[in-house]
Amino acid sequence: MADSDDEPITLSSHALAALQEFYGERDAHADKFEKLKAAAEEQHAGAQPLSMDAFTEDWNESQFWYSDETATLLARQLLDGVCEDEIIAVVSAPSVFVALKNLLNTDATLPKPGKLYLLEHDQRFSVFPEFIFYDFQQPIKLPAHLKGAVDRIICDPPFLSEDCQTKAALTVRWMSRPLSGADSHSSPRPRLIVCTGERMETLVTKLYRSFGAHTTTYEPRHARGLSNEFYCYANFECDAWRFRDEEKDGEGPKAT
Repeated sequence: MADSDDEPITLSSHALAALQEFYGERDAHADKFEKLKAAAEEQHAGAQPLSMDAFTEDWNESQFWYSDETATLLARQLLDGVCEDEIIAVVSAPSVFVALKNLLNTDATLPKPGKLYLLEHDQRFSVFPEFIFYDFQQPIKLPAHLKGAVDRIICDPPFLSEDCQTKAALTVRWMSRPLSGADSHSSPRPRLIVCTGERMETLVTKLYRSFGAHTTTYEPRHARGLSNEFYCYANFECDAWRFRDEEKDGEGPKAT
């Protein structure tokens, strides 16, 4: 009797076509990622803008990229009025980091920070020299040089849970530059933006009360949409938003 194990496995034409399509997409994605890696290593003024297209969203990592418009708007608020001795940290918001890289590379009129860092769990972003591995479960397991050194921060905690939000806030507090007396009458330092779900509002405003953070009128948008209502919280007002509580009171925005 013939051994059935020796018979070759055959696929239907439909299954074979689907398999070929899968491998084709995988190879195209790998090629796109390698090109982005090379661009990240060799980026210089006037170079081709970087794109988030090479980084597919991993829902297990709770990854939902911002739309290009939202990422660029948030990046501009981090750069507005920045000084060359200031440090910007992007926590779990890689699309904003890429937007920052593009703005700094393509717009010579923008002020430039002294340093820019991306704190991120996804090792794919290690293609960028500014990458620092970050796990919110170990909120202060970070390079010592970041402690009390960061002037501008955006944080998008990966999960809508009290544990994740609280630990992310601990990271923000740990690396924030302490407010000195000389800063008390100028713009808040650090300049803080937190983007997360609307249902986290009470907790977020409590966690960042010492920063003077409020819910703003701006609602971030995601490239592929998001079922949860998303809010932007900040400790400053700007052309892009004002504080929601002041809007209700009928007051105008304060100077930043």
